[in-house]
Amino acid sequence: MQNSYKRVDAHLSNLGYCTRSEVKKFLSKNVVSIKDVRVFDVREKAHHIDITVDGEKLDDETLVLLMNKPSGVVCSHSDGGVLVYSLLPQRWQRRNPKIATVGRLDADTTGAILLTDNGVLNHKLTSPKSDIAKVYEVTLAQPLKGDEAEIFANGTLMLHGEKKPLLPAKLEIIDEKKVRLEICEGRYHQVKRMFGAVGNKVVALHRVRFGEFGVEDLEAGEYKILSL
Repeated sequence: MQNSYKRVDAHLSNLGYCTRSEVKKFLSKNVVSIKDVRVFDVREKAHHIDITVDGEKLDDETLVLLMNKPSGVVCSHSDGGVLVYSLLPQRWQRRNPKIATVGRLDADTTGAILLTDNGVLNHKLTSPKSDIAKVYEVTLAQPLKGDEAEIFANGTLMLHGEKKPLLPAKLEIIDEKKVRLEICEGRYHQVKRMFGAVGNKVVALHRVRFGEFGVEDLEAGEYKILSL
């Protein structure tokens, strides 16, 4: 966890408590203290850990969240529709740097999505070299043919428009139209395209796990703070 030393107005505005221009008003309406001594001067400097607002410690300087994304929610800051960030507290939505999703899930895909305002961590987790396993529960339009597990596991499947075959993936059959699929890549619409390549169609997609983080204990739209 970071513990930066900077002006009170920078702490408050970066964490979304108020804008830089609103800090004076915020200090007059709220009890902002440094080591239990109330401050009114926006130029006061302090370590993050020493500041409280109305007796509560400041939010963490860096946030990493795990959310069980509901259907119909968009992983974007600019697209139309209901944005995934609208499910977060207003204060977090005003943070600078902004909170961003680690990769994306389609609007109709549910399940595990990480969000963070740590750009370095985000880049690390989305890098093709990260080799992070993602596990999906997939509901299909047609019954399985029986050879899908072998095709996905052999590392030779080519997706339309791609020049490089997919890495091996693990398929676990739940029933004739439902499977659990583990992949360690994050290509565009990968799961849907994989089943399209074997003549089937995905009708429902839920990401159960992202790496070591699962959403079994989270209702749709719920999230929790992670310690990374």
